[in-house]
Amino acid sequence: MGLLDGKIAIVTGATSGIGRRTAEIFVAQGARVLVTGRRAELGATLQARLGDDNCLFLRADMTEEADVKAMIDACLAKWGRIDCLFNNAGGPAPVGGIETIPVAGFDAAMASLVRSVMLGMKHVAPVMMRQKSGSIINNGSVAASRTGMSSSMIYSAAKAAVVHLTHCVAMQLGEHFVRVNAISPGGIVTGIFGKALGLSTDKAEQTAEQLKANFAKNQPIPRAGQTDDIANAALWLASDLSSFVNGHDLVVDGGLVGGRLWSPHQEALNATRRALGIEP
Repeated sequence: MGLLDGKIAIVTGATSGIGRRTAEIFVAQGARVLVTGRRAELGATLQARLGDDNCLFLRADMTEEADVKAMIDACLAKWGRIDCLFNNAGGPAPVGGIETIPVAGFDAAMASLVRSVMLGMKHVAPVMMRQKSGSIINNGSVAASRTGMSSSMIYSAAKAAVVHLTHCVAMQLGEHFVRVNAISPGGIVTGIFGKALGLSTDKAEQTAEQLKANFAKNQPIPRAGQTDDIANAALWLASDLSSFVNGHDLVVDGGLVGGRLWSPHQEALNATRRALGIEP
């Protein structure tokens, strides 16, 4: 038996990275999944790989309300219910100091990262409230609660909005047995980092492997985060194993935001001892 046997899920931004891997794991665990994205060719290959009975791809832009409504309607038309929505779609935001941020870039980032999440919740909430069940999962970030965790301060601000909106909506929908939680990834190796620094989407996707060595140095667990780490967290939040978890931000970062790394801290202490003439 799978953890999601008989459940119907929607995963947005599923043509690559975290979303694609989440869709694969959800289906492997018994769910049927509607997936969205803007790259139709990649979406079609995912549907073919998972099978038409298990997966339906819909080309959609999650910043557009009409597309979000169409997504909900398509899922209901095919399977009659929605047990989980993973609001994963997003993208990079402008980098640089606050004095350099273009207004158009700011607005686009807020639409991609925050409006998409709001619209997903807005249109799935009535369905789940009628069902008296459901799990909404929003993709946050450790950058929501710590400065310097993203190449973009605008991205950080947007993710902070996502996490707080998650808390707010959880208080409303929890009264209807609908759970709303966030997952905040740390350094997960995907193409988003290359995109943020100006690479094209295709080139950015090819850089993920190159980042692993650098990312392995950032947190106590000495490896880069993988898409499986987030997909498996989403699996738990989508499943009945987390049926009493609501309004929570699940940080999946290998200990990145826990504090100073132990070994460098000890080296700094020893350097201080030597400066004071004390033998380490």
